[in-house]
Amino acid sequence: MANLKDIRTRIQSVGSTMQITNAMKMVSAAKLKKAQDAIEKMRPYAEKLTELLSGLSANLDSDLGGDYAAKRAVNKVLLVPITSNRGLCGALNTNIIKQTIRLIENDYKDKEVQILTIGKKAYDQLVKKYEIVANRSDLFDDLTYEKAANIAQTIMTDFAEQKYDKVILVYNSFKNAATQIVKSEQFLPIKTELQNSNVVLDYIYEPSQAEIVLELIPKSLKTQFYKAIRDAWASEHGARMTSMHKATDNANEMKNDLTLQYNKARQAVITGEILEIVSGAEALKNQ
Repeated sequence: MANLKDIRTRIQSVGSTMQITNAMKMVSAAKLKKAQDAIEKMRPYAEKLTELLSGLSANLDSDLGGDYAAKRAVNKVLLVPITSNRGLCGALNTNIIKQTIRLIENDYKDKEVQILTIGKKAYDQLVKKYEIVANRSDLFDDLTYEKAANIAQTIMTDFAEQKYDKVILVYNSFKNAATQIVKSEQFLPIKTELQNSNVVLDYIYEPSQAEIVLELIPKSLKTQFYKAIRDAWASEHGARMTSMHKATDNANEMKNDLTLQYNKARQAVITGEILEIVSGAEALKNQ
């Protein structure tokens, strides 16, 4: 059995760890509220914009959409995995890295695949084995629509110049603090077919339907990209809050076990000392 000093030191160490994990949980909970409000407010707008674009373009020529809708033979693929810059958020980042590797080695194993990472964790793991064309971990330092739109515009320009034939976003979609869903979402070329064939759009358009679609496409793509970033941002704080909550509970349980062990060891020492005193007293009495 460990001596009392060692057990006492471990109790203090676990107590300090518990304070840190509890503080991190509270910080993530505060940040999660803001991130969750942002993505929940943005989703209806982004989804309605995509639905509107699909509805407008459903009855138009298949080549509508210009460079961003060009469907070419897929030879060059760009994957955009979105992770966090920091860890301590469970399997959040690992799931994205695994999904990215799965896409590279299974879905696009015969293609030329390049990677643009957003988040330090994805870059640190994937750069060891795969080609990284850019790393935009700085995006999370000050997350704004303008910064996300600039990255989206760079990707759109590269696609239009035929540097890539397909662009896939890999990110965590926020469901709740305990659940994040890994998504592999096609970013380019855009999908112009109507998702719900039963929807009938009988509108009068001014300007023309084609002009509206061409105006909406860049806006829709940038909004879609920003939504993915916001989803990943909310997922990070949700996952970290949940992980730190579990870590705090585990630390508290370990502290209680160590305290019980300490009390048993202390009681054994006291009992031993009492026995020694009694034995000594008996020995003196018998002399």
